[in-house]
Amino acid sequence: MTTSIPRPDAVLVQAVIAGALSFAHLHDLAAAAGQDGWKAWAYPVSVDLLLVAAWRRLRILRAHGEPARAAWTWFAVALAASLGANVATAGLLDLNDVPDWLRILVAGWPALAFLGGTLLVHSPTSEAADVAEPEPLPVVEPITVPAEPVPVADAVEPAEPVPALPAAPPPADVPPALVDHARKLADAHRASTGSPIDASTLRDRLGLPGPIADQLAAHLA
Repeated sequence: MTTSIPRPDAVLVQAVIAGALSFAHLHDLAAAAGQDGWKAWAYPVSVDLLLVAAWRRLRILRAHGEPARAAWTWFAVALAASLGANVATAGLLDLNDVPDWLRILVAGWPALAFLGGTLLVHSPTSEAADVAEPEPLPVVEPITVPAEPVPVADAVEPAEPVPALPAAPPPADVPPALVDHARKLADAHRASTGSPIDASTLRDRLGLPGPIADQLAAHLA
């Protein structure tokens, strides 16, 4: 029986090395700014966790087709904090005599990171993933009953069928993925309320402009 020896992943090794270096730089800067003991070790964790949380929220919002301005903002804040600390320890600042403005930034970072993490955790997402799809109804075989012959009266010419109105086309500037997502919302709304989704509800759920929401609601009706 041969045992395979696990081979190290070069990308993972590189990521671990880069993370360790960034962690050390953030720790050195926090310690130089007056944050001693465990507080200096907690600063790199808060910066890196905010960066990871913002990136994860970005992926979730992009998957639901929702705007991600707040997630991009906090991602940029965390990236600037990490990049600035790494650059500052390259000899641009005297870590034995840290300026007052840097001490203020380091001291105020925990409140800023706590606010960003709280807003990222509690930012609303689409309700489409929370709405359970209705279970299909059981198929019941129809029972055929022989019909009694009915005397035919005077022949009546069948009325001409009324042509069905064509469905409104989707807006040209709306991506097909957003149209499919809106159709799922409309199906879930019809299953829960028994009525088609209206333009105002569709506009609030997807954050679309009024004219596009009206055209999309007409297409899904």
